[in-house]
Amino acid sequence: MPIFNKKPTLRHAVYAVIATIFVANSDSSLAQTPAAWPTKPVTIVVPFAPGGGTDIGSRIVAQKLSQLWGQSVVIDNRAGAGGNVGLDIVSRAKADGYTLLTGNVGTQSINPTLYKKLNYNPDTAFTPIGLFAELPFVLVATTSLPVSNARELVALAKAQPDKLSYASSGNGGSPHLSGETFKIATGTQILHVPYKGGGAAMTDLISGNVHLLFASVLETSGHIKAGKLKALAITSKQRVAALPDVPTLEESGITGAESGSWIGLLAPAGTPQAIVDKVSASLQQVVAMPEVKEQLLAQGAVARGGSPADFVTLIAADRRKYARIITSNNLSLD
Repeated sequence: MPIFNKKPTLRHAVYAVIATIFVANSDSSLAQTPAAWPTKPVTIVVPFAPGGGTDIGSRIVAQKLSQLWGQSVVIDNRAGAGGNVGLDIVSRAKADGYTLLTGNVGTQSINPTLYKKLNYNPDTAFTPIGLFAELPFVLVATTSLPVSNARELVALAKAQPDKLSYASSGNGGSPHLSGETFKIATGTQILHVPYKGGGAAMTDLISGNVHLLFASVLETSGHIKAGKLKALAITSKQRVAALPDVPTLEESGITGAESGSWIGLLAPAGTPQAIVDKVSASLQQVVAMPEVKEQLLAQGAVARGGSPADFVTLIAADRRKYARIITSNNLSLD
C-alpha cells in the first residue's frame, strides 16, 4: 500500500504539533525582530495640544523616524489632565511597538506624585526608550519690573517679601515647580498665581498684571525679541542658542535652582526588547543629525540623546526632586 494512504499514527500527530509550534514561534519571533518591524504606520501619542514644545519636538523627530523606517509616523495629540489622558491611552495600547508615547518631565516625573489617583501605574505601565531633547526654561519679567537680571530680582524680592508674583500655567506643572525651586534656592517669598493654561499666564505677564514667569524658550523667545518681556536668566546649566545673550542662573550667582523640561519616547510595558532597541538606536541617529539639531535649536530646544537606562535614571532623579517640592508645599490634584 502506498505510504500516503497510511493512517496517521500518534508519532505522526506529535510531529505535526511540534512542527506547528515551531512555525508559529518562528513567525512570532520574526515579527518581533528589528528587521521586520515596522511593517505599517507607527503612532506617537503626544499628551498635549498641538503647538507646544513637546508637540513640536515630537513632530521633528517623527518626520526623521519615518524616513529611517520607510513607514509613516503619525502624531496623535491626546491632551487633558496634565497629560494623563494620553498616558492612559498608551498604557492600554497593544505592546507591539506601533503605539509610542512622548513623555516629558511633567508626565513622567511630576504627575506620579502630584495626582492623587491615576488610571495607570506610573511605575510599571511604560518602558522608557530614550531622551531626545531638553526644553530649557527662561525666567522672564514684565517690562515694568525695575530689574534687569536675576541678582537684582533676588535683591528686590528679599526687600519686598510677598510683593512680587509669578504666574504659571497651573498648579503642579513644571513652570509652577520651577518657581518654587527658585524660591527655595534663593530664600525669597514670591506669590504664585496659577492660570488655566500658559497662554493666559503669558497674556497677563505682558500686561503687567503679574511680575514673573518661568516658561520654555520656545514660548517666550518671540516676546523677548519683540521687547514685550525681559529675559532675566536661563534656568538650565548652559546658555541656549535661541537667546545667546541671556546668562544662566548659575552665571548669575544662583545655584540649586536649575529647572526646565525634557522630552523622550516611551512604549507600553511589554513591548518586545528587539523593538525597543531598534527605536532607541533610530532615535540616537535622529538626534545626531545636524538638521535636527538646528530645527530643535530654532525652537529653543536642545537635542539630547541617551540609552533607555539613562532615561530611566533621569525620570527617577527628577521624580525624587519634584516629589520633595510637591510634598513640602502640600500640592495635590484629583
